[in-house]
Amino acid sequence: MTRRSSSPRVAIIGCGLGGIATAVKLKKKGLTRFTVFEQSDGPGGTWWDNRYPGCEVDIASHAYSFSFLTYDWTRTHARQPELQAYAEHVLDRFDLRRHCRFGVRVESATWDEANSRYDLLFPNGEIERFDVVISCLGLLNQPRYPDWPGLDGFEGPRFHTARWPAGHDLTGKRVAVVGTGSTATQVVPAIAEEVEKLYVFQRQPGWILPKGERDFTPRERAMYRVPLIQKLRRLRLFYQFRQMYKGYDLHGERQRQNLRACRAYIDSTIEDPDLRAALTPDYPWGCKRPVLATGFYPALNRPNVDLVPHAVTRMTPKGIIDATGTEREIDVLIMATGFRATKYLASLDVRGVGGISVHDTWKDDPRAFLGITVPGYPNFFMLYGPNTNGGFSIIAQLERQAEVAARMVARMRRKRLRVVDTRPGAAERWVDWVDTQLHRHASAMEANCTNYYHAESGRNVTQWPKPHGEYYLLTKALPFLGFTGRR
Repeated sequence: MTRRSSSPRVAIIGCGLGGIATAVKLKKKGLTRFTVFEQSDGPGGTWWDNRYPGCEVDIASHAYSFSFLTYDWTRTHARQPELQAYAEHVLDRFDLRRHCRFGVRVESATWDEANSRYDLLFPNGEIERFDVVISCLGLLNQPRYPDWPGLDGFEGPRFHTARWPAGHDLTGKRVAVVGTGSTATQVVPAIAEEVEKLYVFQRQPGWILPKGERDFTPRERAMYRVPLIQKLRRLRLFYQFRQMYKGYDLHGERQRQNLRACRAYIDSTIEDPDLRAALTPDYPWGCKRPVLATGFYPALNRPNVDLVPHAVTRMTPKGIIDATGTEREIDVLIMATGFRATKYLASLDVRGVGGISVHDTWKDDPRAFLGITVPGYPNFFMLYGPNTNGGFSIIAQLERQAEVAARMVARMRRKRLRVVDTRPGAAERWVDWVDTQLHRHASAMEANCTNYYHAESGRNVTQWPKPHGEYYLLTKALPFLGFTGRR
């Protein structure tokens, strides 16, 4: 086996913010032999797919953005069009469009041991060969559809919020929104005024605090255009999260403070005592993903909006039935039922050494070193992998993961390595440490709480158990111990 004679050829799968970060980090290291494949017709990932009414981020804009670029945000929390524009701006700022192939889906990536490269298969049967593959498919890209009996027989329009049909008119319709998570709390106030009747189905309430979203004043925008001031604001936002993170300690004072604030918010915004009771969870703060939403509770006070505090059990041709057996006739069904968050790489078949699929390796228990690599899958990296969700801003987490991948590719070029793989012992120790931290600190381990964190194995496979700073330091130090290369 000869040494690699040139810079590795890299395939980036996905042109969301993770794929864009990876392309920027590669280019900053002088690595330009890369192609970004995106199945959608444009960049943005989740912000391309999700275009439902009221769609906006619930992390402050200056934290939900890249550290390497100053941007003139117009709002404290950016709406979907601005986030989509941001993705387009970064592509143009770093001249990345010429590396992108939109409307192209990658079906599989198969390791060719003899040639130390991956064969990428496309739907038309074509194959392209790359030395390195970096998956940037994201966590929230596979909608989770319910399996209610009668769903296919419902006669009205039905759709998931991530697949909202363009131009759909809800005026004067009887509408059911199923779910009360982050997406539903944005959709409900956005459509409440136009529909005739709105039923909001809640399986389990969540702890909610007001987001405080607003437009920046002209003075604020001018001030934040100064790079140093924007960086200082970003640091302050991360510090504030570190303080809130202490609330995950079930026995700490911050947990009690967060609960008091959430209950006070319910009391100050919800008029009906029975409704207040139905909206008050019986589990600790942080057990589910905490929701920030300013308009949701006030919308529930409207006379045309009813909260149904019961799970949906089945559909009829003209209605929806809850766990009490009550049927409500509706015209439109909107499913805010989340995503298949634990099904990592669900749309991509990755086969490593010996032709073994990563899904067979995981056996419904996904795990990865730093959440980025899996032993036995050389030259393969993933962003937003197992146990990397959290840390306050996923954009910051994605940057760290993109830096690890870019450093390894740069090392391959510098040392003319053909293969970089992960030491199995390092991966095992990493997973054991993450599991220990989750059990020790996370209120999300509580048994009486339902969330999207746990795989069929019972492990929490999505969440990062610490603030971002710890992940930053670990991604700088551990790759030197966890990776091995050969020529």
